[in-house]
Amino acid sequence: MGGHSHWSTIKRQKGASDAKRGAVFTKLSREITVAAREGGGDPAMNPRLRLAVEKAREGNMPMDTIKRAIERGSGAGDGGPALEEITFEGYGPGGVAILVQTLTDNRNRTVSELRMALNRNGGTLGESGSVAWQFDNKGLITLEAGGNDPEELALQAIDAGADDVQVDGSLIEVHTAATDLDKVRKQLEGSGYQIAGAELAMLPKNTVLLDDKAAGQALRLLDLIEDLDDVQKVYSNADFPEAALMEYASA
Repeated sequence: MGGHSHWSTIKRQKGASDAKRGAVFTKLSREITVAAREGGGDPAMNPRLRLAVEKAREGNMPMDTIKRAIERGSGAGDGGPALEEITFEGYGPGGVAILVQTLTDNRNRTVSELRMALNRNGGTLGESGSVAWQFDNKGLITLEAGGNDPEELALQAIDAGADDVQVDGSLIEVHTAATDLDKVRKQLEGSGYQIAGAELAMLPKNTVLLDDKAAGQALRLLDLIEDLDDVQKVYSNADFPEAALMEYASA
């Protein structure tokens, strides 16, 4: 399983206890608003909105807040600030590629904050197209095997239409075509499996294994970027040594 996935999983586990809930809700609300703006306010007819709402509910966002975010996007309520989707590209410690998806009402502020985070932590901001070619837009489903046989679960995921399945102990990562994410998720749920997460993600075609020092620097940088207000998602092609991840998880 890729280092990015390990980092994301640890980040979620840590976030359950120490994330600033208000900041998390802001990011979730922005995604719901833009999803509704782009594809309409009915989750049943808008896969992106459906995923955003499900993620918000998993994060215990109140239904009234979700409803207001949908209304803002669909034009039924106060539109709020105009949000622009911008993807930034750059490099981190060890030369790893970094892809940053943002939703912002002030492009200059976002660029300034991102450049500062990169420059101060061994990274650089790149030109458009400099690293995006190293990633594929995929559906990403994560599951805990629980009492199920991980290999059997993997076979069922392939039968459901998954492109690839990676097993790491009790954690299973299912990759799908972006258009097949919802179908595969529903089929796995229908088979009784507990879905830990389902999202569209930019997955690296190949990874770069970092040494312990560069791994620690990269982990801190990715955290700093992800915590910026305008940042929605961060991806990298870093592959982290297990020792570095364990040290990060215990910090």
